[in-house]
Amino acid sequence: MTAPLLPSSPHTTASPTPLAMNVMPPLPPRIAGLTQLASNLAWSWNREARVLFREVDEAVWNRLRHNPIVLLQQVPPERFAYLATDPAFCARYDRLMNWLAAEKSDEHTWYARTFPELRGQAVAYFCAEFGIHNSVPIYSGGLGVLAGDHLKTASDLGVPVVAVGILYRHGYFDQRIRTDGWQEDSDDNISFDQVPITPIPGINGTRHLVTVNTFGRDVHIRVWRLQVGRVPVYLLDSDLPENHPDDRPLLSKLYSGGPAMRLRQEWLLGVGGVRALRALGIAPAAWHANEGHAAFMMIERVREKVMAGASYAEAVKSVRSCSVFTTHTPVPAGHDQFAVGDVQACAGGAAQGMWKEMGIDAEAFVRIGYHPEAGAGMFHMTAASIRLSRRVNAVARRHGIVTRELCKPLWPNRPAESIPVGHVTNGVHLATWMANPIMQLLDRQLGPQWGHGNDPALWEQVLQLDDDQLWGTHLRLKHTLMRMVREEARRAFANRKMETVQLVGAGTLLDPHALTIGFARRFATYKRADLMFRDVERLRALVTNTSRPVQVIFAGKAHPADTPGKQVLQNVYQFTRDPQFEGRIAFVEDYGMHLAHLLVQGVDVWMNLPRVPMEASGTSGMKAGLNGVPHFSTIDGWWEEGYEGNNGWAIPAAVDSDDAKGTVDQLYTLLEQEVVPRFYDRDSSDLPRRWILTMKHAMRVAGQQFTARRMVEQYARGYYAPSILGDVLPDDPPTA
Repeated sequence: MTAPLLPSSPHTTASPTPLAMNVMPPLPPRIAGLTQLASNLAWSWNREARVLFREVDEAVWNRLRHNPIVLLQQVPPERFAYLATDPAFCARYDRLMNWLAAEKSDEHTWYARTFPELRGQAVAYFCAEFGIHNSVPIYSGGLGVLAGDHLKTASDLGVPVVAVGILYRHGYFDQRIRTDGWQEDSDDNISFDQVPITPIPGINGTRHLVTVNTFGRDVHIRVWRLQVGRVPVYLLDSDLPENHPDDRPLLSKLYSGGPAMRLRQEWLLGVGGVRALRALGIAPAAWHANEGHAAFMMIERVREKVMAGASYAEAVKSVRSCSVFTTHTPVPAGHDQFAVGDVQACAGGAAQGMWKEMGIDAEAFVRIGYHPEAGAGMFHMTAASIRLSRRVNAVARRHGIVTRELCKPLWPNRPAESIPVGHVTNGVHLATWMANPIMQLLDRQLGPQWGHGNDPALWEQVLQLDDDQLWGTHLRLKHTLMRMVREEARRAFANRKMETVQLVGAGTLLDPHALTIGFARRFATYKRADLMFRDVERLRALVTNTSRPVQVIFAGKAHPADTPGKQVLQNVYQFTRDPQFEGRIAFVEDYGMHLAHLLVQGVDVWMNLPRVPMEASGTSGMKAGLNGVPHFSTIDGWWEEGYEGNNGWAIPAAVDSDDAKGTVDQLYTLLEQEVVPRFYDRDSSDLPRRWILTMKHAMRVAGQQFTARRMVEQYARGYYAPSILGDVLPDDPPTA
């Protein structure tokens, strides 16, 4: 369940002390290792480490949303002096220091045992965002959190991954909802003294490590390191005084500035990321592009090989042989594409275009990103990624079917079912998303080693959990969520970030005994957060039922440029202020990983209503399931594989339609006839036995099929190891 706090793989490099440590007050020698513990995000999924930091000062720990660096900065020295003499605290501290020392080696990990001949051969993992912990706001949503879970699991298993991303100084955005329900966005700035990132010095004392030419100007890139267990994450930053003023903010904000900014960001990520690894002396044996944002990574590697003496055809074949590409987008419009002229200018322009160093002309360069349905004027990042990758996968079984259909224009003479696109269904990092009290229940039922394997039979024992203990644990988690919702509203009101008229809508009247539905995700129109409001009378009847009330907690952000998404959010928010719903519809602002933990652990039902087949996979329902929270969804993404009939509720795909009338009717029929009665059906001991059985099945299925351990093992066996070993596949690239 845990991962090391110190790097040990051959692909890691030495680095100076993290910036945050420079402002740390001195700690008593007896517990001085707390700074080392706080400097690696592996603490965030080590149960004992989390308990240790909470014991420093629980009130401050909760107020800081579990940031140990700031905790060590703010707690008075007298408290640490006392803790250094507290036998219980020191005993826990010693166990963690011993764990840290023992985890310096990765020779006994799953990967080392399974692939001893591949130990130390790094896998480069490129992604535009990483959601590892809420204290490092360089993620926007599902893609980043999935990438973060991937890295954590790679660390647990000993897969020698080295990750490359972008240091977004201004993060994604902080969300504030006006009284009229409109979302306002403000920068979520990183405080460098509060995060465990390390600047890597350039050559001869310079700040920048590499340089990338784009649009005719050199952009100097500084590289920072973030340690995630065994996995180093290298983050690129262009905010340097030696850069042109227009280039300094290029990498400062996530998904901002429209296509022109996105193109530059993706160029610097791909080309600059490869060059950064080379400058650090890291030579990956396999390369994984997580979504099309990283396609330029492959093009830079083709250029490298041609410059080293290979022909263009040889270089492409070599790059393809060890490249993996994962697509997360089932909608054609969701795939990045840029005007050909802009891509050519980004790559250096006619005078010094990169294609010259690739041994091809500008037309051949553009053909790398040609997609027949996008047209000759566009450079399609997914098409480029597929052309330069031998192994391509979708992120769920249904998504694989959808993706093969989308790829038919690239293989016009092949039936869709034979197109070489596989699937690895997403999974979630168990130790990150399962609540401590739930894990403690499993410790008692399954034994202390239950989290160290991947045996589906073990999860069958979840059905034997004591009903009273499971239900009591869930109620405590639910009360924790309700308390947090009230405290967040109180704090926002006290800081003048919320008006009095907004307090009810923020959830202050929520009842911890009522059936509570959670709906939290990005506010995009296809996710249909407003679907349940299309029959207001049936909704009102449910929430105001005096003996069996229902309440709903919403959370999520709309992309700053997504006006329709903002309108959906505004529509939902208006209902939180409507007295006819008696305060049982709530919207909690500024959705992020910290709030997500509490929601997936504390609601009674997790709801997801995407328009089929527009959900590639989804992972929030998996996280809820690990905590015994049943899922309620349309049959899309992972739920097509996960729904068994006894672990939640499903709206059949045949019912779903664009007008959604059938979906709405089925939604309320299931709520009225199955969900609500099952929750409130209690026996003489006041336990909802049938509901508890549904909870157990939700946990069983999530644990058997939808953990990140299963996912990363699949990548290692089916994608990484074959790429490194050179296992032969038919070389069948798509047409250009």
